[in-house]
This record gives sequence, structure tokens and C-alpha cells, in this order.
Amino acid sequence: MSLEDKLKDFFAMQFEQELLDEIVKIGEIKFYREGEILMDIGDNVDFIPFLLRGVFKVVREDENENEIAIYFLERGDTCASTFVNFLHTAKSPVRAVAETDCEVIMVSTHYFDKWMSEYKSFRDYVIESYNIRLNELLEAIDSMVFMKMNERLLKYLQDKVQVLRNTTLKTTHQQIAFDLNTSRVVISRLLKQLENEGKIRIGRNKIEVLDI
Repeated sequence: MSLEDKLKDFFAMQFEQELLDEIVKIGEIKFYREGEILMDIGDNVDFIPFLLRGVFKVVREDENENEIAIYFLERGDTCASTFVNFLHTAKSPVRAVAETDCEVIMVSTHYFDKWMSEYKSFRDYVIESYNIRLNELLEAIDSMVFMKMNERLLKYLQDKVQVLRNTTLKTTHQQIAFDLNTSRVVISRLLKQLENEGKIRIGRNKIEVLDI
């Protein structure tokens, strides 16, 4: 499938044909295998990513290198953090890691100002990206502040099922603990509790989510 066909497969309903033509002309397709990093904390980001396939997990990290997952990017998304970094010439405050094999179109941030002034669809896309990420950040904060850990864990599993479109998650107790910034022992205990409640089924390095 050509780059134009891949773009039209999802973005044709969002962008004008003229903008799609520009992306085809200047965009570069890149592939990321599961576990590879799209951008890291402290990077100078000079590209706008348009996600064609796969899922990225976006995480924050404290000074002690403790991580917490804050949201996921899926097909059709971009990382709003790249816009902020460009506008304020700041370094990336987050890390985006491929949760699955991913395919991304990269466009230089050099075109950002031009597209913002010329294409209403791009302005709407940027604003909506900010809005979605803000709502997800607020949801993450609410989860940490107001939910018990067992509720956070179930929500985390349900969110992953939604973005991966698969009720069977290939993951480890330790990886979940990293994402929720807690211990593996706590996660293992709560997973067993959720299994006893009939909400999940635990396998070897996989979890089937039954309560979706």
C-alpha cells in the first residue's frame, strides 16, 4: 500500500486533499518494533508524528527513574507534546514507547506554522489533540488521587484492551507495576483478587480481561 493510500485510510476524513498531498510529498514512513522509543525524555523533538498503525505508551519519569504511564497513542493520533516542544523550544518531558509494532509518518516541525495558518483541518486536529491529551491527563490524575489501587489496576487493564483491541494482554506483573508506579508484589496480589472476582484470567505472561 502506498503512503497516499495509508494516509487516506484514516486521515482522509480529517484533512483536506491539499494537506494530504503535502504530507505524501514530504512525509517519511518509519517503523518501530515493540519496545522501541519514538521519543525520550530530554530529546529535542523536530518532527510531527502521525500514527498509522500500532500503539505507543507515553510515560513520565521522576528523578529516581520511577515511571508512570499517563496515556496511550493509537492509530490517527499524534503526540501533542511535540507541538509544545516546538512552540516553546523545550525538550520532551515524556517518553513514548512502542507498545506494539508501529508505523508512523514523520513530518518536520518546520511545516507547523505554515499548516496552522493555511489548513483549518490541521488547526482543528492540533486543538483536538491537545484536548484529548488534557482529558487523559486529568483522568490519570483522578485515577491516582481518587481510586483505590485495585480500581486503578482494572481501569488500566480495560484501557489497554480498548487501545490494543484485544482482550488478551501480553504483559508481566512487573511491567504493570512499572506503569502504575507500585510494587510487583502489590500487583500480583491485586491481580489474583481480580481473578477470584471473575474479572480477569491470569496466564503465563498474559492476562485475559473478562470485565470490559
